[in-house]
Amino acid sequence: MKYYITTAIDYTNGSPHIGHAYEKVLADIITRYRRLRGDEAFFLTGVDQHGQKVQQTAEAEGVHPATYVRRTTKKFVKAWEALQVEYDDFAETTAEAHKKCVQEILQKLFDEGKIYKKAYKGHYSIRQEQFLTDKERNEDGEFGEEWGEVVELEEENYYFRLSDYVDWLREFVSNSEDFVIPAFRKADVLNAVERAVDTDLCISRPKERLQWGIEFPFDTNFVTYVWFDALINYISFAGYNKPEGSELPDFKDLWPAQIHIIGKDILVPSHSIYWPCMLKAMGFADEEMPRLLVHGWWNIKGGKMSKSLGNVVDPVELTERVGVDAVRYYLARDIHTGRDSDFDPDRLVMLFNTELANNLGNLCNRGLNMTKRYLGGECKESSYDDDLSKELREASSKTIAVYKEAMDRFCISEALEHTIKFITLANVYAEKQKPWELAKDEANLEQVTAVLNHMVEVVAIAAVLLRPVIPHASERIIAQLQADHLNSISLEDLAWGLIPVGHTVAKPKPVFPRITLEEPEPSA
Repeated sequence: MKYYITTAIDYTNGSPHIGHAYEKVLADIITRYRRLRGDEAFFLTGVDQHGQKVQQTAEAEGVHPATYVRRTTKKFVKAWEALQVEYDDFAETTAEAHKKCVQEILQKLFDEGKIYKKAYKGHYSIRQEQFLTDKERNEDGEFGEEWGEVVELEEENYYFRLSDYVDWLREFVSNSEDFVIPAFRKADVLNAVERAVDTDLCISRPKERLQWGIEFPFDTNFVTYVWFDALINYISFAGYNKPEGSELPDFKDLWPAQIHIIGKDILVPSHSIYWPCMLKAMGFADEEMPRLLVHGWWNIKGGKMSKSLGNVVDPVELTERVGVDAVRYYLARDIHTGRDSDFDPDRLVMLFNTELANNLGNLCNRGLNMTKRYLGGECKESSYDDDLSKELREASSKTIAVYKEAMDRFCISEALEHTIKFITLANVYAEKQKPWELAKDEANLEQVTAVLNHMVEVVAIAAVLLRPVIPHASERIIAQLQADHLNSISLEDLAWGLIPVGHTVAKPKPVFPRITLEEPEPSA
């Protein structure tokens, strides 16, 4: 199969934080997993560079918006490099090919009567860069804090006939089993659909108010509303309407085998209301609609991270402090996809030290060390077998099956939990067999050989299962096993027997050095 995996592009009026990092790491894990499954996968991420907030911030800093977004974009690129996020393309909405694609779509919809012009007076959210209606008021009749500063504006703009597609969208969402993942988010979308009845979307901003945007092809006095620009990146960078000779992918190779990974804060209205209606207006069929994988937030002490509160976690600083393996593992392990979780640095350290350093690291170190000491590093043939060994082999096939099933459902934490249980079982197996005691008597050589072979085999299987989550650590384990073939093995071929008789392993080196967080110095 082919998979086209995208994340929401990050708005360049800010800096990367742990929420951005989680989304990118999640997408990277899913991409690597699909490839482990033997599928083709293309991963797109990027930055949203237009909009009023960008223009205002650039003006405040005394620089051109283009200079500001280039500088800010580098922060995001640096962060994803630090987290070992490997994408296939990086979308920047200032790219000429993207702007051309947006303008072609605008012209087509305008020519078909799906965009019209009218004057409007109403309330406008500066933070969200959109006009508000009474439907956005809370139970007290006020616009909530999520809208930021709200002002009254009266101006002429262009509108997309969103209301023409509300009936279709209601039926599509109601009948779809996987448009929104996880399924409990479907109710949020259906509620938002009802709020969109008789509502059209303002998709322009007059140049007298905003110049930093994509110019309308049929009216150069206006630029495009940031969401009508940003959402189109999912198809423009996938090769939709690409010019001849372009280096962009072939659109038919990527679409509709796609999934958009987004935060719950942008599920409605942008991704579940605006975007499918835009696609439908462009001529996309129901079966060509994207799937939306919606993740929750990382909170701190039960509250939302906020720049104003000063509790935003910088992923680059965190990686420099505890290492990339610890950060990636924690982000994947300690949140259930779709739900919120509390960011806890102490728990990050505990999970790394307990599950990786003490558990997998210990198994790898003991298994390889004893194989070198007692067998000269060679995994030799043995006829010995017992119930404990059979139990471990049976557990391997069960673990691979439940891992695959959980990962297919995007339940990364659940897949890791099963993997860690398997590694723990192998350590219990070692404690019960006690090969270090058995090795004192040469008569036990067959049993020692069998036990060490089993320990090494579990390390090999674990290294493959963990490859999407901590790829570089997995590579280091595989290097110590001297089993390069594991770097390219498919999950379909993953089974007991990865390390053949006669194979030689290397002397182990610590792959997961324990983390110790420095205690803050006591105040005087």
